[in-house]
Amino acid sequence: MTTQPQIKNNASGNSASTNSGTNSAKQTVTSRGTTTVADGVVAKVAGIAAQDIPGVYALGGGAARALGSIREAVGQKDLTQGVSVEVGQTQVAVDVTLVVEYPHPLQKVADAVRDAIYAAVEDVVGMEVTEVNVSITDIHIPSDDDEKPAANKRTDAAVEDQGIQREARVS
Repeated sequence: MTTQPQIKNNASGNSASTNSGTNSAKQTVTSRGTTTVADGVVAKVAGIAAQDIPGVYALGGGAARALGSIREAVGQKDLTQGVSVEVGQTQVAVDVTLVVEYPHPLQKVADAVRDAIYAAVEDVVGMEVTEVNVSITDIHIPSDDDEKPAANKRTDAAVEDQGIQREARVS
């Protein structure tokens, strides 16, 4: 986890922000206090919104998904996988990479993801979304999942056969 750099307010008391890669944050100063929203929070909100859309199988490209499956195996899930954001003082731009479930229409899924991210970021974070760029890098075919358990069953059967053969030798 990274630590957030301290953001200094400008002399006029208006909101200020820094933009130093993924550590930048939006800071709002009011008479009642200061609110800081980190880029990672904006990316997480966008990622959650995208994952809730029917037809979205996964977020991120091949390497990101491979790393994500390792994370999930140890009990962690990266909700920002496949999402990058550029946050300004009052606006945000989002890029999202996804895999669509076959046979969902690609353009309809992309439009639904775009609409969901616009709504979530504007409602939850309170920032204007200038653009949401959607990249579809793959399509998931459910029959691909059906073939994997069959391969595992063959492996399990082979292990059982070896166990029976070992047991016969010991007797």
